[in-house]
Amino acid sequence: MDLTYTEEEEEFRARLRAWLAAVLPGLPPGPDPLDWPGRRAYDTGWQRMLYDAGYARVHWDASATRRLILLEETERAGAPYVGANFVGLLHAGPTIAAEGTGEQRARWLEPVLRGDEVWCQGFSEPDAGSDLAALRTRAVRDGDAYVVSGAKIWTSHAQVADWCELLVRTDPDAPRHRGITWLAMPMDAPGITVRPLRTLAGSEEFAQLFLDEVRVPVTHRVGAENDGWRVTMVTLSYERGTAFVGEVVACRRVLVEIARAAHKNGTWDDAEIRRRLGALHAEFAALWRLIQWNVSEAERGGGVPGVGGSVFKLRYSHARQELYDAAAAVLGPDALDLGREWTRDRLSSLSYTIAAGTSQIQRNIVAERILGLPKGGR
Repeated sequence: MDLTYTEEEEEFRARLRAWLAAVLPGLPPGPDPLDWPGRRAYDTGWQRMLYDAGYARVHWDASATRRLILLEETERAGAPYVGANFVGLLHAGPTIAAEGTGEQRARWLEPVLRGDEVWCQGFSEPDAGSDLAALRTRAVRDGDAYVVSGAKIWTSHAQVADWCELLVRTDPDAPRHRGITWLAMPMDAPGITVRPLRTLAGSEEFAQLFLDEVRVPVTHRVGAENDGWRVTMVTLSYERGTAFVGEVVACRRVLVEIARAAHKNGTWDDAEIRRRLGALHAEFAALWRLIQWNVSEAERGGGVPGVGGSVFKLRYSHARQELYDAAAAVLGPDALDLGREWTRDRLSSLSYTIAAGTSQIQRNIVAERILGLPKGGR
């Protein structure tokens, strides 16, 4: 494992920092967090700025280390978060770059990098719970198209998306993990109904998706038919491995802000508060090193993060919740004010032990694929 940066990588970091320092002061204020059309326009506008400056391609055309630097520096500088571009940039795009055909890469990657198209994720289902392999959405081959029927839930950014990375069952008689296919579904196809879901924090960033005989061209299949589980593992390796990089940087920044607030309101005098904040400082420092380790592993493994991402995702999910619990302890009664960003972030953090694979699923992956323990029940 090599946690150092080369001279060329440090030069890239310096150029990026200088560009961010020059352009960020001129950005307009962001839209209301609940205004998803406005957020899409703002997020894709920022993405176009990255594209025009030559930084967007770093997501797929550069080393994993340069991607890490890009995510780290943009978050550290307070640049707009990927937001509505999250699924396309950090999930679907990398998957298509790794598994798609030349035609698919040419069709889908450039519009994501330019900010022209937004993707959503159609993986989870109402009746499948944490067991992704239990999905029931069916896709039946009909000539040059799949006819898709079923329902998805927690479909991130569906109401503003152009495309959906969709998991479907194409062989109901095959073993559960072998009858799944990964499709790119156009969100303007007939038969799609989007029903937004309001979260505890008041946002409608998720939606329920109802699919009634939606026709998806066979040319929109990424990977072979019934090989979707393997392709999905590529998607999830990015989601659990490098997609949270910016959020760890943000959490470290928030931790400093919490410490300042504690000094200001006198809660710093409480030894328990100091102990909690000190433990979180060590926690996020260790998580950052784990990210670097995962990136180093990805460099040796062809650019795709490995199962170490599950170790990171498992611990990060809980550390994020502990961070905002500490913020609530420092704020006291003010922690109930929904107008405060920290309060909204605390409510949002509750979903992290479910999103991108529940903590129970991550523990199974760590036990079976890393530690080599037998499956439960044997």
